[in-house]
Amino acid sequence: MNNLKELKIWNKAIDLAVNVYKATSTFPNDERFGLISQSRRAAVSIPSNIAEGAGRNSTKEFNHFLGIANGSSYELQTQLVIANKLAILESEILDPLLTQIDELQKMTYGFQQMLEKKINKKT
Repeated sequence: MNNLKELKIWNKAIDLAVNVYKATSTFPNDERFGLISQSRRAAVSIPSNIAEGAGRNSTKEFNHFLGIANGSSYELQTQLVIANKLAILESEILDPLLTQIDELQKMTYGFQQMLEKKINKKT
């Protein structure tokens, strides 16, 4: 078990999810079941999977859930770029979100590499 509140990666993922909620609040209502829902779901999935992995009993499971979180970050990145290309998300809002996502992806990758080393030591 990990102390979730002390995990920097989880805290940054929470911040990203909050920022995505704020950014998508300006999307048109006809995107309520499209890009708004999809983007918010992907954004919430990131810290949720980090939390689920942290709560698991093994390093291998934690690593697995970090992979799922990372996949959700790429999904979110794609949805936000699409929203920008559809002119419903301005570049001034998109760019800082993409920076957050990029930082989170790098952190996730680094964390996974560290966990892989732990897993390989045990075998």
